[in-house]
Amino acid sequence: MELTILAVPDCPNAPLLRERLTEALAGQPAPAIASHLVTTPEQAERLGMHGSPTLLINGADPFTEPGQPASLSCRLFRDAHGATSGAPSIDQLRRALSSG
Repeated sequence: MELTILAVPDCPNAPLLRERLTEALAGQPAPAIASHLVTTPEQAERLGMHGSPTLLINGADPFTEPGQPASLSCRLFRDAHGATSGAPSIDQLRRALSSG
């Protein structure tokens, strides 16, 4: 499994995503997690970043809506209760990883 975190420089939510991803992967063979800083709209488009941070699982963003444009903006995620956070919940990550 290939995991990539895309984020703008100094994204305050990138460490939170990495922390939750590490917890979601606990007890499994841990794949390497690549990180890329994205600084231009062209990079965001080419890499598939839909806001910072973006997690790609095998090159795909499991949390994006169809047709959502590439973006350098901050990204918010909603949990099962509708609360927003700067990263997917651990449960959301586990589900995405199991289907990725």
